[in-house]
Amino acid sequence: MADPLDKATSKAPATLGEGCLSRYDPDALDAEDGTDFPGAARLWEQLQEASEPYDKPGPDTNNAG
Repeated sequence: MADPLDKATSKAPATLGEGCLSRYDPDALDAEDGTDFPGAARLWEQLQEASEPYDKPGPDTNNAG
């Protein structure tokens, strides 16, 4: 039986290392690999602004006395 992955439309880029140290080979990557996301910085800022009330503890009003 033929390898079913031979019919795949894309292939993963070459990697360096093994196990936990496995990473994509930067020399094997080109413009066709990865994504171009120019709005990433603005999205990150929006997500951080939206989550600020949950990340910063406010005054403790339960033990006011």
